[in-house]
Amino acid sequence: MVNEVVDLTLTKARSRRAFIRRLRPLGLGCLVVALLLGGSLFWHASPRDLGIGNRLLTSQVLPLWRDGDLIVLVRHEERCDRSTNPCLGPMEGLTANGSQQAETLGKAFKTLGMEGSDVLASPAIRTAQTLRFMFGKNELTSGQQAVCGAAMGEELLSHKTPGRNLVFVTHSGCIADFESTLGFPHASFPQYGSALFVQVLPHGKFKPLGIVNNPDWPAALKQL
Repeated sequence: MVNEVVDLTLTKARSRRAFIRRLRPLGLGCLVVALLLGGSLFWHASPRDLGIGNRLLTSQVLPLWRDGDLIVLVRHEERCDRSTNPCLGPMEGLTANGSQQAETLGKAFKTLGMEGSDVLASPAIRTAQTLRFMFGKNELTSGQQAVCGAAMGEELLSHKTPGRNLVFVTHSGCIADFESTLGFPHASFPQYGSALFVQVLPHGKFKPLGIVNNPDWPAALKQL
């Protein structure tokens, strides 16, 4: 009887150890999968999508907009040389469809109210056209090159008047540069007409609030 008890105890111990050994590779595999998934999410992290639900309402965009504390980077609309759609004019400019989308985008901003905002565009034809169809204005940066790169924040601040928003029509690469300085070096590629809202903090600091893509404006504005 004693031998039976001893044998039974040893058998249980071996089974427990074997079970733990079998679990170790499974646990390691789960850990690797979790790390890969987490890394993938971090790698593709982008500013918050404000076009979903009532995020435009809950993101503090509206009070900050009324106070003139925002810089908004808008990507130009559909460019002619990368589309099969009919061109509006020069190949370096917009398509006819792009001009219509720019008008729609301008109406969305006018719904927010443009009384306390200034507008500006980089000197390229497609950005100038986008600005013109959005707001009927031709305010361009004085330099021949687009405002881009690591020092983009400082350049934007030089064009912003305290207490007034700055809506700046620019390029996808320039928006990507700015997103990188804001902590999103691998953000999703900006869509045509996308608008990145950034709060201007004291001492030249910035806080990203999120992005509204052009097709999402009607639903987002209905929440206001």
